[in-house]
Formats: sequence, C-alpha cells, structure tokens
Amino acid sequence: MAGDLPSISYMALYIVSASVVTDSRSATHWRLDQERGLVRPAGEDVSDLLVGEGEAVDPLLGILTRNTQNPWEDSRPGAIDGACSTCGKLGSGRISGQERSLKLESETTLLTCGEAVNATQYDHLDGIAQRHKHKSHPEPEVAMIFKKTEGDEIDMNALEQNLRMTLDENPKSIAVYNQIGNFFRIRGNTFSAIECFRKALSLSPSNPDILLNLARVLFNLQYLDDAIHLTRRSLELQPPGQNCWLHHFTLGEILKAYGNYHEASIHFRHALDLNPSFLPARAHLQVRLHK
Repeated sequence: MAGDLPSISYMALYIVSASVVTDSRSATHWRLDQERGLVRPAGEDVSDLLVGEGEAVDPLLGILTRNTQNPWEDSRPGAIDGACSTCGKLGSGRISGQERSLKLESETTLLTCGEAVNATQYDHLDGIAQRHKHKSHPEPEVAMIFKKTEGDEIDMNALEQNLRMTLDENPKSIAVYNQIGNFFRIRGNTFSAIECFRKALSLSPSNPDILLNLARVLFNLQYLDDAIHLTRRSLELQPPGQNCWLHHFTLGEILKAYGNYHEASIHFRHALDLNPSFLPARAHLQVRLHK
C-alpha cells in the first residue's frame, strides 16, 4: 500500500547491511554453510533446519518458504504408498509414474530464470556489461528476505526447490525473477543474479525495487558509479506517495562509500524523516558527526 513501510524482512536485511555502524546483536553474524546448504546465524551449531512458525510477510514468500518435504516419502526401499495428506484426490495415495518423473525432473533441473534477454536499457553500465567476469560474492544476509521469523535458518536446497516450483507455476513472473536473483545473491552467483534482475527489468524497466536490488549487487562489487545511477533511478521512479526510506538509505550508503559524505548525510536524514525508527541511518549520521 502506498505510504506504508516495507516489510520487516527488508528492514532486517538493511539492519544487517548497516551493521558496520551498529551494535545490534542481530547484525553481521550470518554465514553461508556451503557444505550443508544452510544460511544460519554465525556461531550457532544447529543440526536441523528450523522453519519459522510465524506467517510469511507476503503470499510469494509464503510459497517460497513452505515445507518442501516429499509428502509421499516412505523410508522403505522402493515404497510409493506412504501416508500422504495431499494425495486424497488419487484415491489410494499412490503416485503415478508420470507424477514421480515430473517431480524428479523438477528436483534435478538447474535453477535459472530461463533464456537470457538480449538487451535492457541498463546494459551500458560497466558492472552489467562485465557481468561474465565478476567473481563470486556471497551475500548470506540477503537470506533474511526469505525468513519468516527471527532466528530461523534458511535451507538453501529447500528454497531452491520452492523457487523452481514457483517459477514453473509462474513462468513469466517479475516477482519470481526478482526472488531468484536474490537467491543467487546469497549463493554468490553474481552473474546469475544480474541475469535474473535483467530479465525482470526487461519486462518492467521502471520497477524501483528491482533496480535497488541490482544496485546493491553492483555496490558490493564496487561499481559505485553504476550503483549510484541505479539507486537514483529507483528514487525517480517511485510512485507518488510511496515511502522510499529504504532507497534513500541505500543511496546514502553508496555515496558514503564514494566519499560524498555531505550528500550521503542528506539521504540518511531523508531515510530517518520517512522512518524515524530506523536506527542504522541514525548511526551513520552519528559516525559522520563525530569525524
């Protein structure tokens, strides 16, 4: 709704991204466990994935964070008649060979956003033009976008399966392309992340949230001019009455990294005016004032 603050997931993400100037115990301490496919709070050793019991912040995230356990899984070798709460329509609960084949295909198909688009109006930016050359840059804190409740771990394998299934159901969804791009940011696959954001922008070139996500990728890769351009553009394209505190905060961060402290402070103040409870923006200003 216009004028409303973004969801808590996005706020949490940016609390983490601004952790260099905060003392929040929720900040900085997220790591990607590549071996087990989990994103978890650093320092914790939790054996099993903890799926939050709270409600998802929106329907798409509810789909992406749903339980992906095989509902007809049976521990007996070769068994296919296990209890299945979702198989009533099949009578005995037996899964047809075709359905099992489709499920196996879904689980083994490489997750992508489909065929790459030929061009977007942002391809002239160096960070996008050079996307094939970027090194891996994992962003485990981005997993907070997919969290239902504080303290959850994110099972990346389950999330990937959910994204694949959601894309199958919505093959031309800009929102799904955007979320797959964020998934690749967590993994550190910057090329695939940029490709997904490009595909989303080819369909919706004026989408400020996708521009902001792409700006963040390029910011992390130190393409500061490109990141500033995209973030400014995301602000220009905000609908009337939209509360764009997050975009101001991001632009402030990038400008600060660029060395433009004066303009960065202006955007941090804008972010605070629009969202007075957002402490990272205040912390950036306090650091600046004490220099």
